[in-house]
Order: sequence, then structure tokens, then C-alpha cells
Amino acid sequence: MMETEWRNKLYFGDNLGILREQVGDASVDLIYLDPPFNSNADHNILFLERDGQQSAAQITAFEDTWDWSLDSELAYREVIREGPAKVGELMTALRPFLGQNDIMAYLTMMSQRLIELRRVLKPTGSIYLHCDPRASHYLKLLMDAVFGFDNFLNEVVWNYRKWTNAARHFQKNHDVILVYRRDKGAHTFNKLFDANAPQSEKYARGWDTNVVAGGVRQLLVYDREKAQERIDNGGYDRIVYREEQNEVALPDHWEISILNSQAKERLGYPTQKPEALLERIIAASSNEGDLVLDPFCGCGTAVAVAERLNRRWIGIDITHLAVSLMKSRLRDSFGENLRPYDLVGVPRDVESARALAAESEHAGRYQFEWWALGLVEARPSQDRKKGADGGVDGYINFFDDNSGRPKRVIVQVKSGQVNRGQIAALRGDMEREKAQIGLFITLQPPTGPMVQDALAAGFYEPEHFPDQRFPRVQILTIEELLAGQGAQYPRCAPAATFPRSPRRRRSPGTQSRF
Repeated sequence: MMETEWRNKLYFGDNLGILREQVGDASVDLIYLDPPFNSNADHNILFLERDGQQSAAQITAFEDTWDWSLDSELAYREVIREGPAKVGELMTALRPFLGQNDIMAYLTMMSQRLIELRRVLKPTGSIYLHCDPRASHYLKLLMDAVFGFDNFLNEVVWNYRKWTNAARHFQKNHDVILVYRRDKGAHTFNKLFDANAPQSEKYARGWDTNVVAGGVRQLLVYDREKAQERIDNGGYDRIVYREEQNEVALPDHWEISILNSQAKERLGYPTQKPEALLERIIAASSNEGDLVLDPFCGCGTAVAVAERLNRRWIGIDITHLAVSLMKSRLRDSFGENLRPYDLVGVPRDVESARALAAESEHAGRYQFEWWALGLVEARPSQDRKKGADGGVDGYINFFDDNSGRPKRVIVQVKSGQVNRGQIAALRGDMEREKAQIGLFITLQPPTGPMVQDALAAGFYEPEHFPDQRFPRVQILTIEELLAGQGAQYPRCAPAATFPRSPRRRRSPGTQSRF
């Protein structure tokens, strides 16, 4: 049963603090987590230093955490002093072996969060930890320490095809998902069946002769035609027809394609997982109305599938980039059928926006920029690691004709003092980028000369809609955006800022065959 008073929740912030402050004990039925981990990084780089390119969300989320620093040391000591004894013993043993490096910092970060995740999980709940094979052995030890060796259920291997330049080793075409239950009591598990199992394998499972009380010989029959010969020649005392069980249970190795560039559900998020993968997990280990938690939800695949399968959900991410993408995904997927949800941790007024802009932790300046871009559904122009942005922080693609070629709004975000020279620079960027409209977002009120220069830029008039006019240069303050104002541009066709998620319908029930 769905809890009518419940509202789904999407949190921005560090999941450790949110778990400790916002999520109650034994309140969650199922946890799925795919912690940021650079599976394409060189092994030595992972242990020594990070200089490989990563997604913006991963860089922001764990750039500081993965360096052994004072924060890592304090977190390590907290785990040793206050965490479960087994976790403390494991971490104490690992430190001299691994040293004070990135992987040790990563495991320290994970140990804090796994302790909290066990606390919020119901006694009947399960947790699925998605990890890279290079870290799965360390995480398996950590999961044993947190949840208990006896509560290990499965190591699911997700197989996929991904062709890389592997001249001196085998192709690396799988991920590992560790599955644990909360307690030894009955955990929620809905048996799933392999719809693609060979027929011979299905039927072979039906030729079981069971000796029952009193010496009665019994044959379980799954297919009447194919079983007739065995029945005639077997001399059985009892024939039990079990055609409805002519199924093969889903194994622990799953063949599911990764999202290639042609996949309809692909959103461009570098670590996006296919919905088919999450559908199996959620269908197996939860029921309708249950609460699903993803503390590293990225582009929100677990959240979207939970919504479609009529589960309640909590999603947490530490970047406004991911939060904006999730909002767009949910809106595009479910439209007016999307159940109301609370967006928690984002600025609601100018004062909190200033606090976000001033925050130095987790690259606060870029968090403000990504949050502001999200207010107008603009996509960031590039990762901050790639150097100067050329004056363009984000862009919005739009269509105003049938050519299929998008037009563009370029966006500049400023959190500090502003002046008329910045409007002149924006106009230059528009010319260079061949953009039809330029949008200037500012935390501080614009000056009079800035407003005059923006007005002097004139209007953009779509060729096919000559009766519509849009200011070529627009200035919007954060206060105006929070009050509901937005950018002005043609909306004769759906905007194409983010790749659009396919429209989804809620499932009328839980699928059992995959």
C-alpha cells in the first residue's frame, strides 16, 4: 500500500549529513548505491594521485574526499572510535597495508556511509552496492564488517559489451554488484525468472523423482507431451503436474546492454546505468509502496524506475548539475502523472543563494553556477577542469522551425559585482557562438548602464513567427528567477537543453520475467 502522507524526496547535499539528520532508523526497504569511482583510471593513478579526467559530478563530489587529508584522518578516527568494532578492526588492519592514499580515503568515506545505510535499512531490507572490479574486493570486506558475513546474499555480475583497446589483457566487460540483507530474518525477495533460458534447461529441471513418505514415487511433470514417455516407462505411483513452474530462476550473472550513444534513455551522464538493470533490482527486493533509497543518485535512474514501479523513493546527490538533470528526467518521463516530491537543500531565497555562492567547500562557486543554470534549465558548457569557459557558462538549445537545427541561448552567471563591460563581453560571445539570444544571470542587481546596453541589443524575431519578439540580451537576477520569472525564447517546440528522457508509464504490477 502506498503511504498517502508520504512525499518523495530529492536532496542536494552530502549524503552523510542527510542520512544522519533526515533519514530515520529502520525506515528504508531497499538501498541501491553506485558510488563515484573512476573505473577507467590507471590502477597506479588510483592508488597514488588522480589526474585523469572525470565527470563534473564525480570531481565535485569526491575531489577532496579522495585525497588523504585532515578530513580523511578525522573521518578515520571517528570510524575507529564510534563505529562498529568489526569495522574499526578492518580499517585498522587496512591502513598500514594501503597507506595514506586515495583508496584508503575512499574506503574511509565509504565506511562512514555504509554504517549509516545499515542503520536506516529495515530488518527486512536489502542493499545493493554497485562497484568497480578494482575496488570490489575491498568493499566486500567492508560490507562483511558492516552487515555481517552471514548476511551476504549474492555477488551479481553485470555483463555487457564495451569494446576498448585491450591489446595485452582481456576485455573488461562487467561490473560487480554486492547484495546483502539487513538481518538474518526474512528479507524481501521476489523470485525472478529467466525468460531467455534455453528450453532444454527448463525441461531438464522437471525430471526430479522424489521419494515421499511410505515409499511413494512421485514425478514432477512440467510439460505433459514431453513427459509422456517417462510417465509410461517410469512406473511412478504419483504424477504431479506443475506446468506453471516451467521456469528457470534468474541467475546471478545478468546480460544487459550498456547505454550506447543510440539508446533512447541516454542522457549524457557518464556513469548512467540502464533502467533494465535497476528494474531487476527493485522488482526483486521491494514491493509496491516500499521505500527505495539511492544516496549517490547521479542522473536518477533508480529514482525514475522506483517512480515507474510504484515505489516511494529518496534520492541524494552532492551536485546541482545532477539535481537539475534529475528534475528534467522526472518531468519528461512522467509529465503530469509524476507524484509530488520535495526538493530539499537547494536555495529558496537570495540569502541562501549568497551562502551557496560564498561556500568554498565542494567547489561552492561552481555549485552556485550549476544551480543558477538549473533555474533556467540551461546545460553547463563544460567541466571546470577544462580551463577557461570563453565567457559562456551554459547554453539552452531551442527550435523555432522545422529544419531540425537548434538555435541557441548562451548563458553567463555572475555571483559577484557586475558592470556594463560584462554585457559588452556577452554580446561578443553571442557573435562568436552564433547565438540568437544571450542571458545574463546575476546575484547582484544590474546597473543602469547594463540595462540600457541590454536594451540596445534589440530583439530576436523568429523567421516563421514574425509576430513574436524576444530581447536579444536579457538580464535576470536570482531574486527574479526565484520569484518565477524565466528566460524568454521561442517555445514552439520542446527545448533541447538536456536529452529528453522517454515518456514512461507506471507499471500495473511487478514484472517477474527478465
